[in-house]
Amino acid sequence: MEDFRRAYLRLCKEAGLEPQESVLVQLQAVTGGTRLDLSGQSLTVESCAVLGRTLQKDTLFTELVLQDCMLSEEGAKLFLNGLCSNTTVRALDLKGNNLRGAGAEALGKLLVRNKTLRRLVLEWNALGMWEEGFSIFCEGLASNSCLTQLDLRNNQINHQGAAELALALKRNSVLEELDLRWNNIGLLGGRSLLDALQQNRTVLQVEMAGNNIPSDILRAIEQSMEHNADRQSALRESRSRTQVLSKEIQNLKVEKGRQFVSLMETIDKQREEMGRSSRNSSMRLGQLQEALHERKSAVNSLTAKLQMTEAALALSEQKVNNLGDLLTRLKLEKTELMDRQSRELKKLQEESVLREGKLLRETNSLSEKNHQLKNKLDESDRRCTAQQDQIFELKQELTNSTGELKLRLAQAEERLDMEKRRSKQALEDMDSLRQKEVDQVNRHLEESERALQDRILKLEGQRIQLEEELSRVKAAMVTERAQAEEELGKVRTQVRLEEQQHLSSMEEKLRSARQSRDEAQSHCAQQKQTITELHARVGQQSIEMDALRRRIDELQQDLAGKEQEKMAEVTRVRVELQEQIGHLQAERTAQSGLKEKIAALEREMKALGASHREALLDKESEISSLLERLRMKEGEIQRMREDEAQRASFLQNAILTYVQGSPLGHYSPKK
Repeated sequence: MEDFRRAYLRLCKEAGLEPQESVLVQLQAVTGGTRLDLSGQSLTVESCAVLGRTLQKDTLFTELVLQDCMLSEEGAKLFLNGLCSNTTVRALDLKGNNLRGAGAEALGKLLVRNKTLRRLVLEWNALGMWEEGFSIFCEGLASNSCLTQLDLRNNQINHQGAAELALALKRNSVLEELDLRWNNIGLLGGRSLLDALQQNRTVLQVEMAGNNIPSDILRAIEQSMEHNADRQSALRESRSRTQVLSKEIQNLKVEKGRQFVSLMETIDKQREEMGRSSRNSSMRLGQLQEALHERKSAVNSLTAKLQMTEAALALSEQKVNNLGDLLTRLKLEKTELMDRQSRELKKLQEESVLREGKLLRETNSLSEKNHQLKNKLDESDRRCTAQQDQIFELKQELTNSTGELKLRLAQAEERLDMEKRRSKQALEDMDSLRQKEVDQVNRHLEESERALQDRILKLEGQRIQLEEELSRVKAAMVTERAQAEEELGKVRTQVRLEEQQHLSSMEEKLRSARQSRDEAQSHCAQQKQTITELHARVGQQSIEMDALRRRIDELQQDLAGKEQEKMAEVTRVRVELQEQIGHLQAERTAQSGLKEKIAALEREMKALGASHREALLDKESEISSLLERLRMKEGEIQRMREDEAQRASFLQNAILTYVQGSPLGHYSPKK
């Protein structure tokens, strides 16, 4: 306030004028606040000019009250010209100043140039007496974009002024309250104002009493004001709803991003665990192969010793009958071993049957889950049909995006065709490779059988006496056999413990994965309830569809990586024929899952170009793809467990057959 008084005194001094005493007294009386009240003060032209220049750069006052100041035309013009560049005054009261033509023109310029004035009181003036000045005032009101309250009571406005005011109201889009009481508007002016107010959408309150306007026109004006009020309330409500919906959409996007990041982290952890297990299994295989090489070297040394003692044992021919008995016992042991191996094979077949039944039960449970998801999908369809009345307004925007969706759909179909061809080629390569490995295993089995038959014929032809060196050889064989059995028992116990630990760790991972899947399903159910209440925009839905396509590409890349790992595992490990059959069955199940996923993706791509309903169903497709990925991870973990068990059994059988097929194994009953 003190700054304003100093600026007023300085400008008076610069103009060579004596400050008006009443104005100084009023300025000293105002000690605080943002309201300057000069009501009842008789302001001179010079005081109005200085006040206008002072208010040009003032940033303190927001309300000016100049009631009954008897402003002259020139004084009002100078004062209002100064207010044109003011940026803080929100309310101006010029009641009872007898403003006429020049004042109306100054007010029109003020409304054109000032961008902060919200309330203007012009009661008890004579603006309507001069048609040219009032028309300039109406032009300023038409171009104004900030004034919301206008008081024109007792301004002698006739029907021509009302027509000018009506033209201004047709162009104005911010005025909310208008007071025209106690003028001379009449019937013609009332009709023109009614026509303007029916076109205006922002005026909410109009006072028309004391203007000789018929009651039916007044009722029509009131009805138009009620319509505007309803429209404004509906607009505010729609804005609040759109803000709430946008906030909810943002929250959903953030939550979905967090869920996807957590899911990718769990998948990366599972991938690291599987890599560790594969490395551990490879290390175990290397150790077992080294043990086999050591046993082979020991057996080779023993066979060398036997060849060296063949010449010395040629003299002991009288023990041929005992050796024949020994051969018969060896044959009996061989038959027993064959029976044992056949029983073990039967057990393995029964276990494979049980595993197949378990897999069938899991597939049935998954099909039931799929049926439940389909039911939920049907329910969401019914809800979407109820919302089609609201979507009707968005069809105009959807026509612009259908072209882009069709192009993206064609690109997605081409990508799917490429993926189909690549998967077919990979499956054919895998089948040919597995067939080659089966043939190689069969050849190996036939060669081993021929070698065993040759060895038996050789033993039957050796009718040589083994009396003297047999005792030493027997002692050495007994010790070696005991050591071999002890080492074999240690290896078996170690392998069993490691397999049990691996199985327990894999079961814990499965439980954690299932728990995370249940949590994801519960959260997805919550998302379904919120999705039915949202009206997402088409642009945001297209962005989400692009993100989903990128996720589908990433899933397909993960599948290709898994297929390559499986191929490397198959080429690295040579298993028996029944293991290959188990791999083929597992691969068939994986292929059926891949076909189901491809079919789901095709349905999703076809649904993208239909209508806005498919944009809402993208959430369901994402949930189904995540569930499918979890199911594939569980299937891969189960196959890895079966592969580890089959490898351990294969190595155990290979060690037993190798030890029993060696000369050391033939002489074992003589202990």
